[in-house]
Amino acid sequence: MTLPFLWHGGAIAAARERFGDPGPQGWLDLSTGIAPVAYPYSRLPAQAWTRLPDSDLAEAFIGAVRAAHHLPTAAAVLPIAGEQAILGLLPLCDAPSGAVRVPKPGYRGHAEAWAAAGRCVHDCADPLETAGEGGVIVVINPNNPSGRRWSAESLLAAAAAQAAAGGWLIVDEAFGEVTPDLSVLADSGRPGLLVLRSFGKFFGLPGLRLGWLAGPPEVVEPLARRLGPWAVSGPALALGARAEADELWRAGQRRRLARLALKLDGVLSRAGLVGLGGTDLFRLVEVPAGTRALDWFEGLAAQGILVRPFAEAERALRFGLPGTQAARDRLSAALARMTLK
Repeated sequence: MTLPFLWHGGAIAAARERFGDPGPQGWLDLSTGIAPVAYPYSRLPAQAWTRLPDSDLAEAFIGAVRAAHHLPTAAAVLPIAGEQAILGLLPLCDAPSGAVRVPKPGYRGHAEAWAAAGRCVHDCADPLETAGEGGVIVVINPNNPSGRRWSAESLLAAAAAQAAAGGWLIVDEAFGEVTPDLSVLADSGRPGLLVLRSFGKFFGLPGLRLGWLAGPPEVVEPLARRLGPWAVSGPALALGARAEADELWRAGQRRRLARLALKLDGVLSRAGLVGLGGTDLFRLVEVPAGTRALDWFEGLAAQGILVRPFAEAERALRFGLPGTQAARDRLSAALARMTLK
């Protein structure tokens, strides 16, 4: 298995090179946790394109984020060009010394960034069990790919314990828009607590490359200086401000994604795939005993459907949401052909 499919979703170019062109219907990409329904992205003001992204655009986006997620005035907010853009900088800004504990399973970008900075990284089934030991703890809430959830109360208690020991708790809420009750954004001004958010997943606009970090000013402001001016494009900031302020659309999107996830559950269960976890943006399943996830991955890819396998879990696959009945029917037919082999 080549690396792109095991490292991240969305590797359509690599899939086309390996498996060929699926024909007029094109690829059905279910390898990501990105909403299949996007926020309307037309009719941006001309100045978003024709001007440098000056501070007024950034402040409008930050203001929309603060209002939408009830951020405290003590928290600083830093717009970023997607979460990945900040991971490599976090270890460089006077981060606490000591071990870095990351979740396993979990998005490996965190471990890679800290290891690249020369830090000792430990995989933990539950990183919160080490709260109070200082250093850095990373939690993905809800977890990608398992869907495991930590309550806001447990996270805030861990953050307090870490702060008392001179450490950090980094909470990655990349999929947090579908689980607002778990979010700790409203407490993100607390010492030692950093919260990451992705914009593109929930709003269905990953190509926009937008996210943000919330945390204590003494951590966030040095990161902003390292990023420099104009780190996020004007169109991204303008559309992000509009979308974050659109409470009606956000509520409707949550309901829509929940319905799509339930419909996906039916398709997967009929194919004999057992649910292991997930969120309303993706599902993690186990393939039947005696089969390998990589075989299912390749069988679906041969039919023009891309899903997400994992190097460390030979029977686990992650499925993103098909956005239409036609997409669900196509997936169902492809899975039926797999189970008949």
